[in-house]
Amino acid sequence: MLAEKHALKGVTVHRVTFNEITRSAVTTAMAHPRELDQPLIEAYLARRALDYLVGFTLSPVLWRKLPGSRSAGRVQSVALRLICEREAEIEAFRAREYWTVEAVFTTPGGAPFTARLTHLNGKKLDQFDLNNEALALAARQAVEGGQFSVASVERKRVKRNPPPPFTTSTLQQEASRKLGYGAQQTMRLAQQLYEGVELDGETVGLISYMRTDGVQMAREAVLAIRDHVKDAYGADYLPGAPREYITRAKNAQEAHEAIRPTDVARTPDSVARYLNPDQRRLYELVWKRAVASQMQSAELDQVSVEVTDEKGQKLRATGSIVAFDGFLKLYREDTDDQADAPEDEGKMLPPMAERDPLRRGDVNALQHFTQPPPRFSEASLVKKMEELGIGRPSTYASILTVLQDRKYVRLDKKRFIPEDRGRLVTAFLTSFFERYVDPGFTAGLEEQLDDISGGTADWREVMRLFWAEFSKAIDQTKDLKISDVIAALDRDLGPHFFPAREDGGDPRVCTACGTGRLGLKLGRYGSFIGCSNYPTCQFTRRLALDNGEEGSDTLKEGMRVLGQHPETGEEITVRRGPYGLYAQLGETGNEDKKIKPRRTSLPRGMEGDTITLEQAVGLLSLPRLIGIHPETKEPIEAGIGRFGPYVRMGAVFGSLDKDDDVLAIGLNRAVDLLAKKLASVRTLGEHPKDKALVSVRKGRFGPYVQHDKTVANLPRGVSMDEITLDEALTLLAEKGKQLKPRAGAKRGKPAAKAAKAPAAKAAKAAPKKAAAKKTTAKKPATKKTTAKKPSAKKTPATKPAAAKAPARRKVTG
Repeated sequence: MLAEKHALKGVTVHRVTFNEITRSAVTTAMAHPRELDQPLIEAYLARRALDYLVGFTLSPVLWRKLPGSRSAGRVQSVALRLICEREAEIEAFRAREYWTVEAVFTTPGGAPFTARLTHLNGKKLDQFDLNNEALALAARQAVEGGQFSVASVERKRVKRNPPPPFTTSTLQQEASRKLGYGAQQTMRLAQQLYEGVELDGETVGLISYMRTDGVQMAREAVLAIRDHVKDAYGADYLPGAPREYITRAKNAQEAHEAIRPTDVARTPDSVARYLNPDQRRLYELVWKRAVASQMQSAELDQVSVEVTDEKGQKLRATGSIVAFDGFLKLYREDTDDQADAPEDEGKMLPPMAERDPLRRGDVNALQHFTQPPPRFSEASLVKKMEELGIGRPSTYASILTVLQDRKYVRLDKKRFIPEDRGRLVTAFLTSFFERYVDPGFTAGLEEQLDDISGGTADWREVMRLFWAEFSKAIDQTKDLKISDVIAALDRDLGPHFFPAREDGGDPRVCTACGTGRLGLKLGRYGSFIGCSNYPTCQFTRRLALDNGEEGSDTLKEGMRVLGQHPETGEEITVRRGPYGLYAQLGETGNEDKKIKPRRTSLPRGMEGDTITLEQAVGLLSLPRLIGIHPETKEPIEAGIGRFGPYVRMGAVFGSLDKDDDVLAIGLNRAVDLLAKKLASVRTLGEHPKDKALVSVRKGRFGPYVQHDKTVANLPRGVSMDEITLDEALTLLAEKGKQLKPRAGAKRGKPAAKAAKAPAAKAAKAAPKKAAAKKTTAKKPATKKTTAKKPSAKKTPATKPAAAKAPARRKVTG
């Protein structure tokens, strides 16, 4: 861009890099610029081009072959596949029953502890050896009949090392576990901490750059943290040498440091008053993790006790206690799933020795069932993507956001659940573009991009090879029939849309006609379930594509009668139309005046099977008066428009949030919603001609006044608050004169353009006429040519009769 502006003549270009926004870091970076890294630039160009090629080439294929789809992406579609495949695993999972036997023993000293049966009659028990109640009760009986003593006691001390300082992905994971923040919120807060706050009259960044996959820290930072640990916690908590970490992430570039505080002396307590609560909690997390990474390891004493009897029954008890807390004094890492946490941590066993006799207490047989794999949370999905080597630290948050914005997935109890739309897209892509949504292929592409940034691969060659294969795959879908798409989707998603019935019957039998077979269909507005006996049987079932807005069995017959209107006695029904559900009053309307029956769309979240008569009456009575604005004294109404529920005061509209009820919204809430709009819209009064409102509004290119469809910009220097109704009327009148066509001007063209049109047309035609005459004089048409093949040149002598102006006027007229 600078070169295009001719700003680089005689100028040497350097790049300045710094990892934190502090005075020392920025001034040092400015004093030591580096050369431009061309391989890094080429890697950026290649990554951007790949994303564009995949997204802008694959998405139109989705739109044509799979109506209702939104988009596809190089990494986005792979992440969606991970979520959908995990959901398929959960649906295919069948729980298995197993039992465990536990007994309570008492030591000679009178201390109780619990042990679990591991060997029965001398044979080691596997997880499913006791798979029913009868076997479990027999095992319990065997334990109850034995005399037990301590066979062995094993003690060992283990060390637990601190985790490394945060990378982008581990920060998002831990913020999700500990603080409940989403990936997008975490990155927004981290950006604010990186940009800094004002301390002692100077803006200072509090953390280092937050988009990184490196776990190393600058030597100066490590030494400062070690000094802080020694001063704050003592020499026992300081390891003998600085800790150095190496990343385990696949395809890690390690171009930046780990995320750390810019100054360890700025403790969370000392800067808390400069931060809001969310910023403070995230800064505390970053600070503690970085400091703990340079602290001494924790030491735990683990104890394992085996208890046996003379018949070969063996039980085991384990426990562990913290002998030295080390880094655990400051920081303890959470796990995404409780099953990952050690069971025996914090569980102490009483003192005992080998051959100590034990007194048996209660023996219990406990029933268990295996659990399906857990759905991905934001933290575990980011972790999985990092393990597979797909995406970059800067893209994780945006990928998760796009998947939710496209309605491909939803978050329920902080776990991702794929929507039907997302599963359809994944099934389509895995059926026809399997290679390009394969995690291994995507990870391999990331490795090639890393090779480009390392200067070992040519980016144009990588792009050429990719496009050669990808374009072939796209071309193969040109002849793809919709029936082939339906067959592939129906095959892949059949178990999801038609789960097995408890009575063993065919889940695809049509519930309306009893003889047809239900299957996936593609319509103009998306996918749905239909009967094979169509059009004889018109049963349809919509898919839950929009967070449950359309239930799987909503309005099977297409209409539901709610009752009679309490005032008119007309029938009120809820129906399904091409654009969704709506309530209708009566059947015919007024045929003489060609008036349709009164209808209104159901707002988001209102189901066709659950809407009540009272709710439908309320919707049909909209718009309704909420009250009078306390300041302007104008009436405020609530209604439903083409863009959804709204509140209105004069010409000012405010959209309702998803949690607002258009039938119950009160005056205070309506005033709050309108207050946001009033800042950009001001009503001046009524126009004297038609009594329509005249308003002044804040537009993209400056303030303007509006009356009906006439708009006039405010003069330079005149603000929205200063202009009066009379001044606005003058501006609108002048604008109207400019738009009014002159006599003889064509409709839709301004007068000036209409006046210039004939002259311009004549001037344009003059050279053509001269050329035609010259051509005619130079080479006149022969009699044979004129009779059999008219000249293609547009001259008066050879122009066909059908092309004459009167004929065209007759056709268009």
